[in-house]
Amino acid sequence: MRVLFDTSVLVAAMVAAHPAHGRASAWLRKARAGEVEFLIAAHTLAELFAVLTRLPTVPRISPEVACRLVEENVASRAGVIALVAEDYRALLRRWAGLGLAGGAVYDGLIARAAERATADRLLTLNVDHFRRAWPEGASIIAPP
Repeated sequence: MRVLFDTSVLVAAMVAAHPAHGRASAWLRKARAGEVEFLIAAHTLAELFAVLTRLPTVPRISPEVACRLVEENVASRAGVIALVAEDYRALLRRWAGLGLAGGAVYDGLIARAAERATADRLLTLNVDHFRRAWPEGASIIAPP
């Protein structure tokens, strides 16, 4: 099964205090063990680093620790799906047609990566956001 992980699931998997940690970390363990094909959008690498370094944890996660967490848990193990210029142009038209604005477009980037990768599942803690950004993929968008 080809599974594209949203940033929300990866954050939950890496932060033990997160309410969804148990469910998310189980999926990350499966991915790391090769039980499912582990995919991420290229955008997720930067977003994951940004979120980890801004979480209100005590102590805060330093940029150095966040870099190590992203590299060891995700970047060195996942297939990274990069978008090309035509993807962005098509997404702009899709977003305009759906009336999407603001931060919802970032979910659209990750959804496009799932579409491009022909993922069997897009795991996210924000199911409704993704179904709004990618209504055609609603059947594969699921929580961990």
